[in-house]
Amino acid sequence: MSNKIFDCIILGGGPAGLSSALYCARGNLDCAIIDISSIGGAPVNYCEIENYLGFDKIKGFELCEKFENHINNFNITKLEYEEITKVDLKSNIKTITTKNSTYRAKTVIIATGAKPKKLNIKGEVENIGKGVSYCAVCDGAFYKDKVVMVVGGGNSALEEALYLTTFAKKVYLMHRRDEFRADKIIQKRVQENKKIELILNSIPLEIMADKTVNSVKILNNQTNKEKIIKIDGIFPYIGIEPNIELFLHQVNFDKFGFIITDNTMKTNLEGVYAIGDVRNTPLRQVITAVSDGAVAGVEVSKYLLNLKETMKEKEV
Repeated sequence: MSNKIFDCIILGGGPAGLSSALYCARGNLDCAIIDISSIGGAPVNYCEIENYLGFDKIKGFELCEKFENHINNFNITKLEYEEITKVDLKSNIKTITTKNSTYRAKTVIIATGAKPKKLNIKGEVENIGKGVSYCAVCDGAFYKDKVVMVVGGGNSALEEALYLTTFAKKVYLMHRRDEFRADKIIQKRVQENKKIELILNSIPLEIMADKTVNSVKILNNQTNKEKIIKIDGIFPYIGIEPNIELFLHQVNFDKFGFIITDNTMKTNLEGVYAIGDVRNTPLRQVITAVSDGAVAGVEVSKYLLNLKETMKEKEV
C-alpha cells in the first residue's frame, strides 16, 4: 500500500466519472479514476447517441473518446483494469482495495453505473455468448441474415432493434405491454421498419438451444397462450440494476437498490458522493450523468476546502 493519499478517488470511468474528474482537476485536486475495464463506460457500446447537446448524432465510442481526450489535458491518474475487491468508505481516510494494490483518499465519488437486468428464465445464463447477448453493438455482426429477438419497451430496446436490422434479416421486438415507453420518434422509426415484427403483451418463458440458441418459448399475457418462435439470438433490454455490491452496509439505498443522494450528490457518509446511473435519479442519460459529475466535482472541492479551514482553526 502506498503512503499517497489522493484528494479524491472516483470509482468508475464512464461519463459521470470522467466529468467529476474534470471538475476535481479544475479545482486543483489530486484525483484518480479506478475502473474495472477501459475508460469510457457503457456508452462505448452505444450505436448512436442523438440526444447529447451539441451533436445531432454521434457514435457512443466517439463521444467517450472526446471525454477522455478532454481529461487528458489534466494530471488525472487513470487506473484501468483494476478489479476492486473491498472498500472502506466510513473511515476519515477512505480505502479502496483492488486485486493489485490499495489506494487511499480523503473523498470518494461512486460512479460504478448499472448493468442490464436479466430475464431470469431457463436457458438464459447457460447461453450467454451462444445466442444470448446484452449488447447489440458488440454482437450484432454475428447475426448477418439471421433472425433475432429483442425484449423490452424502452429507448434502448427499440434503438437496438433498429440497429440489428442492419445485419439480421428479421428482428422480433417483444414487449410485455401493448405500448412502448420509448420516445415517439424512435417508435415511429420502428413502426416504419419492415424488418421489425412487433410481439406485444408477451413475455419470454424459456430460451432453447442446441449448442446455440434456436428458439424461444413465449407467453401471451392476455390470452395465456404459449408458442415457440424460431430465432438465432436474443437481446434482453428490460432495464438496469445498479452496481452496488461493494457498498452494501455502508451507503444508504432506495427500495430499488440505487444509492440515495441529495441534490449535491452527497450520500449518508461524510466525504462520499454518488453520481450517474448508480444513484436515485429520475433520468439516466449520458447528459445527466455528466451533469451529476460536474456537481460532485465542485462539491468535493468545497468539502475539502472547508475541511482544510476547519483543521486550521483547530490548530489555532
